[in-house]
Amino acid sequence: MFTGIVEELGRVVALEVEGDSARLRVAGSLVTSDAEHGSSIAVNGVCLTVIEAGDQAAKAGEFTADVMAETLVKSNLGDLKPGDPVNLERPMKLGARLGGHLVQGHVDGVGTVLERIPGEHWEVVRVSLPSALSRYVVDKGSITVDGISLTVVEAAADSFTVSLIPTTLELTTLGSKGPGAAVNLEIDVIAKYTERLLGLGDTAADQPESGVSGAAVIGGQRA
Repeated sequence: MFTGIVEELGRVVALEVEGDSARLRVAGSLVTSDAEHGSSIAVNGVCLTVIEAGDQAAKAGEFTADVMAETLVKSNLGDLKPGDPVNLERPMKLGARLGGHLVQGHVDGVGTVLERIPGEHWEVVRVSLPSALSRYVVDKGSITVDGISLTVVEAAADSFTVSLIPTTLELTTLGSKGPGAAVNLEIDVIAKYTERLLGLGDTAADQPESGVSGAAVIGGQRA
């Protein structure tokens, strides 16, 4: 479980496709400081399992994770190239402050940056919203964009807006993504559970078109 508070802006070192999967190597000195085989790290909001860290991953400050084909197709990880920046976060610790909101690291769909409206000290960004997810997004609610916990300013049927403060612009991938860029979306898990408990319909995770990826979704393993 994560909080959506990005700890570090890492960098893709390599993405090697191996048949129906790929091996992703990422540089991030902070998140690898205590990483070991089996650790979880969220990369652009996708929970991945560390298979090599430190010197095993090529050199200190890097880690390697396997990414299944399903995740490559249904998240923006498949578009990554060496040198690309990525948002990194380690799992939250029980008893620690919850700075953002409860984030699972399971991507529900991919949106597209539609426009950026600069302000004096912040920017408003509009992102497209897959139709299967629109009912879960509300004004002033929480949504995760590329692993970043954000507050929805305005929710429309097919898009939503968020306001980005200078810190977010400087320390995350949203500072440089322009119109047309793909972003991973994860809706508030509480909304999905509430809908299921009330018997109001299928959750986003049950709908193939929603594009679910991440831990405990693909083949019962983190991917």
